[in-house]
Amino acid sequence: MAACYDCPRRCGVNRPVSCEQEGETGVCAMPLTPVIARAALHFGEEPCISGFGGSGAVFFSGCSLRCVFCQNYAISAENFGRPVSVERLRQIYGELIAQGAHNINLVNPTHFVRAVAQSLKKPLPVPVVYNCGGYESVESLRLLEGKVQIYLPDLKYADNRLAARYSGAPDYFERACAAILEMVRQTGPYQLDEDGLLRRGVLIRHLILPGETGNSKRVIDWIADTFSPGMVLFSLMSQYVPCGRAVDFPGLNRTLYQKEYDEVEGYLFSQGIEDGFLQELSSAQSSYIPAFDLTGVLAKEEKAAPEDRDRQ
Repeated sequence: MAACYDCPRRCGVNRPVSCEQEGETGVCAMPLTPVIARAALHFGEEPCISGFGGSGAVFFSGCSLRCVFCQNYAISAENFGRPVSVERLRQIYGELIAQGAHNINLVNPTHFVRAVAQSLKKPLPVPVVYNCGGYESVESLRLLEGKVQIYLPDLKYADNRLAARYSGAPDYFERACAAILEMVRQTGPYQLDEDGLLRRGVLIRHLILPGETGNSKRVIDWIADTFSPGMVLFSLMSQYVPCGRAVDFPGLNRTLYQKEYDEVEGYLFSQGIEDGFLQELSSAQSSYIPAFDLTGVLAKEEKAAPEDRDRQ
């Protein structure tokens, strides 16, 4: 074991190889061996990712960002999931591809980046999507060069005051911007196929937070100032619903007002960003959150129940 510096937290702890071993796990609360909570066709991504057949989504447990409002709180903070070997992870990719997945969508893989890189040593017949919170180490991303075709990062905050309050990451904006620039360096301009599916490139997501339209405008400013048309896709998301510990933060304990969404949408258009997607305010429903029930995780010969892992 070696000290872990795989994410911007740079905890420096010697993470255990598996859940069964003793050792410190740092902010992510996870060992080096992947822990996952669901692997299934997913239709809740942008149309260029989900397509008509679904995205092959693998949801990893634990998180190095720990947002208080996380919609996947049961797995990101409460750590529900099942340990799998790198070999089993590779098998899961194959099973999802056999079901018709347009891509393999790695959801929140940051703290398992070394295992993910190992699982992708042999190229897959479909694009690989690295779906993350944006809080990434450039050095770790370079382990994935040539292995990941599509990056799907959040750009949650341009205001580090909010990043510190809600995600404990006072350096979020600088880290996320550097990471996104590295992602674009690796992939180049985005490429869509004849069916409108993303084959290569970077799609940046931003979730509007209640009461924080100024933060959203600053995110839009950075994208407009940094990238020329045709370089990246941008997805403006309105699906915020109070989840996780949002009840403990009065400003977060509600959905968006229509006027907030209209204000940010209008600002987006005024900045001339046209490559991407808008999400209707009606998307703010908890029904969009997947069921984290170990679907697709267990091999056929395995049995569920007593061995299922809940590292709460």
